[in-house]
Amino acid sequence: MSTHPNVESGSDSNWFGEDFEQIDRFGNSLTTVEEKAAVAVSADVTQRSWREEQPAEPANSRPPPPVTMETVSTAIDLLYWRDLKQTGILFGSVLLLLFSLTQFSVVSVIAYLALAALSATISFRIYKSVLQAVQKTDEGHPFKAYLDVEISLSQEQIQKYADNAQLYLNSTMKELRRLFLVQDLVDSLKFAVLMWLLTYVGALFNGLTLLIMAVISMFTMPVVYEKYQVQIDQYLGLVRTHVNSVVAKIQAKIPGAKRKAE
Repeated sequence: MSTHPNVESGSDSNWFGEDFEQIDRFGNSLTTVEEKAAVAVSADVTQRSWREEQPAEPANSRPPPPVTMETVSTAIDLLYWRDLKQTGILFGSVLLLLFSLTQFSVVSVIAYLALAALSATISFRIYKSVLQAVQKTDEGHPFKAYLDVEISLSQEQIQKYADNAQLYLNSTMKELRRLFLVQDLVDSLKFAVLMWLLTYVGALFNGLTLLIMAVISMFTMPVVYEKYQVQIDQYLGLVRTHVNSVVAKIQAKIPGAKRKAE
C-alpha cells in the first residue's frame, strides 16, 4: 500500500486515498483492472476443477429429503388461523365432506361433488359463450388461464414424496416390530393399555366420527393452547407427574418391567 509523506499517521486519507491498492488472496498487489479480472477468472477455473475432481456421492447413501420448511410453515399458518379466509375455506370444506360421508356412501359423495363442480363450470362456460355472442366479442375460453397451467409432477417431486413415504413407512414398521416382539417390556405394556382403551373408544364412536373430532381438534386446539399456554402447561405437568408415579409403582411390582439403567 502506498502512502503520502504529507499525510499524518492515523488519518482517514491513509485508508480511503485514491492510490489504495487491493491485495489478492496470494498476497500480490492488484493495481489494474486487467490484473483483477485475470485473478478472478483463475480462481473460478481452479474452483471448478476442484469440484470436478471430487468423487460423486452414491445416490443410495444419501438420506431421504425431509419435509420442506415451506410446507411445514404453510400447515402451521393454516392451523393457527393466520389467514382467516384460507383456513375457513379449508376447514369448512373438510367438515362438509366428512359430514356428507356420514349420510351417504363414498361413491355417492364423490359423484355428487363431481356433478356439482361440472354444473358450475358448464353453466359458467355457456353464460360466457352467450355473453360473447351478444356483445360480439372474442374473449376466448373462460378457463383458458387455468387450462394453460402445468399441473404435472416432475420426476424430482415424485422422488421426494416417495422417499419421504418410504422413510415414514420404514420407521413405523420398525416401531411396530419392536412393540409386538416385546423388545422393551414397559413400552409393550403401554401399547397394550392404549389398545385396550381404544376398544372402549371404538365401542362409543366409529372411525368417521373420530376423524371429524380429530379435524375439529386440529383447527381449534393450537389456537386455544396459544392463548392459554401457561394454564394448560400447569395442568399437564400435574397429570404427567401423577402418571409417572403410577407407572413407577407398576414397574416396581412387575418383575422385569423396570428399565435397565443405561
